[in-house]
Amino acid sequence: MNKFKLLLSTALVAGVASTASAQEQLEMTSAFGKNLPILGTAAVNFVEKINGISESVEFEHFDPGELVPTLEALDAVSNGSVDAAYTTSGYWQGKITAASLFAAVPFGPEAGEFLGWMLYDDGKTLFQEMYDANGYNVHVTPCGIIAPETSGWFKNEINSISDLEGLNMRFFGLGAEVMQRLGVSTSLLAGGDIFPALERGAIDATEFSMPRIDARLGFYNIAKYNYFPGWHQPATMFELLVNKDVWDGLDERAQRQIEVACMANITDNYAEGEATNYAAMVENSEKNGVQIKQWSPEILETFENTWNEVAAELAAEDEMFAKVWADLQEYRDGYKIWSNNIYLQRPR
Repeated sequence: MNKFKLLLSTALVAGVASTASAQEQLEMTSAFGKNLPILGTAAVNFVEKINGISESVEFEHFDPGELVPTLEALDAVSNGSVDAAYTTSGYWQGKITAASLFAAVPFGPEAGEFLGWMLYDDGKTLFQEMYDANGYNVHVTPCGIIAPETSGWFKNEINSISDLEGLNMRFFGLGAEVMQRLGVSTSLLAGGDIFPALERGAIDATEFSMPRIDARLGFYNIAKYNYFPGWHQPATMFELLVNKDVWDGLDERAQRQIEVACMANITDNYAEGEATNYAAMVENSEKNGVQIKQWSPEILETFENTWNEVAAELAAEDEMFAKVWADLQEYRDGYKIWSNNIYLQRPR
């Protein structure tokens, strides 16, 4: 009997060792440093979630630049030099015209509406189709979302559209197309590169993210005027990219576990942003000398009219953009029947 128990114990240990050795190890680069609240913590939280529920796949988190720079992550995942990336598709605006429609849409859907289109309408299918159509060997999963961001930090007060003309500004995604039409020279910088550029005068103004995140990056030390609302990013979607060959090599259970971890991460990411930004706004105003400003109705109207012109031109130039834009607009037209009736319509 003892000999039998010994043999059984040995077999069980060998089985556990075999299972452990079969676990797929994936290296994941993040677009945001792990110490950056809401954005960076979301990537860390995803890794903790998936590693806590899966016995067949394990992710290892790497900060931007440790494996590849932020703006090179898509190519790195596609060619297999990196297994996965936690990022946002707006960073690929220069490569894929439609990319930012899955990240942040000026005057577009807020978080709930965006998730409805992505998860229960055509958004997720079109998201994958966009990457496939452009030759990228990646599998995409929505994996985070945040509410509106601030729309800019400026060194001087902006009282009219003419005050924007001639500024050099860091700007993200499709909103940058609008600002360029209004005389602003824009550049897309990763988060860690923005403060040095502001400090040395390479840019005059910037937008990046939510007040708590921007406070961590110290923009208030240089630019004291913080403008709202975030017309260019009413919500921002984040993605998990996995090399397609790696994804296809995972068993179905591991794939579903990754999707479940991303769904949980969406909730966590959204809640953290909603819960923690007001304190940063209070501190910015009372301690850091920041003036919280609202765009005038006239300036917002100019932004929106310019965006409509940009969207129409991009749809005319790019077939994939046109397809996604038409689908999103159709969804939003239907959504209005719900939102205009069920939600309180508060004046600004």
